[in-house]
Amino acid sequence: MSTLTCYACGETVEAPAPPRCPCGEPRWYETDPAVAEFEWPVDLAAGTWAFADLLPVAPPADGLATASGGTPLVRTPALDEYAGAAVSVADEGRNPTGSFKDRGTAVGIEIALAEGADAVGTVSHGNMAMSVAAHAAAAGVECTVCVPDDISAERIRNIGRYDPRILRIDGDYGRLYYDAIEAGAERGIRFINSDSPGRVAGQKTTVLEALDQHRRRTGELPDAIVLPSSSGGHASGAYKGLSDLRAAGLIDPDAEPGAADAMPRLYLVQAAACAPIAEAAARGAETVERVEPGETIAYSIANPDPPSGTRALYGARETGGTAIFVPDDAIREAKRRLATAAGLTVEASSATSLAGARRLAREGEIDADESVVCIATGSGFKESVGDPDDVRTETVTLEAFPDAL
Repeated sequence: MSTLTCYACGETVEAPAPPRCPCGEPRWYETDPAVAEFEWPVDLAAGTWAFADLLPVAPPADGLATASGGTPLVRTPALDEYAGAAVSVADEGRNPTGSFKDRGTAVGIEIALAEGADAVGTVSHGNMAMSVAAHAAAAGVECTVCVPDDISAERIRNIGRYDPRILRIDGDYGRLYYDAIEAGAERGIRFINSDSPGRVAGQKTTVLEALDQHRRRTGELPDAIVLPSSSGGHASGAYKGLSDLRAAGLIDPDAEPGAADAMPRLYLVQAAACAPIAEAAARGAETVERVEPGETIAYSIANPDPPSGTRALYGARETGGTAIFVPDDAIREAKRRLATAAGLTVEASSATSLAGARRLAREGEIDADESVVCIATGSGFKESVGDPDDVRTETVTLEAFPDAL
């Protein structure tokens, strides 16, 4: 029997149980005490399930749920001068639906199936909606996706190709997160939202996999991990993964910075126009409060009231990191640099990690001789291309072609 724990008050309950504790904070799966026996290396070809010993459900035998993870950690020396540190990029756009969300969805749906659910749902306007719809289709279960009423036609098409039921919600999208959990429980729909315990368990493998690859290449863990943050679910998973490694004796919290087994610092990055976690960090606050959002190109992480924001900030601080924000101009430039210097096409939200690393280096949080893993959470190939004027083109006649080269 799996147990769910609240990091804030310490309450422990047996699963299945509601995803949130009566104290108001989210629960996560407590890793089996046998984690102390976990060792490197793992079979990275198994993707997400390479870390099955640290997950609350057994690996599936086949199907789409076996396909997540196994993404590359790309050493990108061409970005070092720009970022101000030795940069590696974890390219999560290689997942089946193009984002890290597939890791959490794979584990979340396997838990739902094991517990007898025959219908799943999610509240999302992008990557998570696509991921849940795709995995539900592959598992043969009904799927309901709740999106904001003003969602773009392009995103509707991307989600709709998997044929879920799509509900466009006219109202407070932040409140919908909580309403969906309650209404879904009453109607037999298991909502796998941004910080549901199963999703967080699966998403911790993003960092676990990147750290293992870095360790194999260099013999040590990176000094810092820079991660875009929205709801706080992925950041919570990253911190949980680091905690698991500490429990296994593979990270020494007392090691000096730079030691092979020192705790990597976890930095969370948000867009300046919608940065509740970063604003709380700047104030020195313990809890994250709702903000009024502005417009940003990093639409996927523009969550003004992150349900796991407080837990995410707590986790970052526990590693010696923090949360920061970056403006849209910096995000655009980082996205361009990732493409033109490293050949990586990422969505705008993903580019916040490189923009954030650059800011952290300029402010002295990251030293030039330190190693940094930037998590690129999703592919840029699902986004509309920019203004054609941003693309260099020339038109020549066939006769003039040889001389134009």
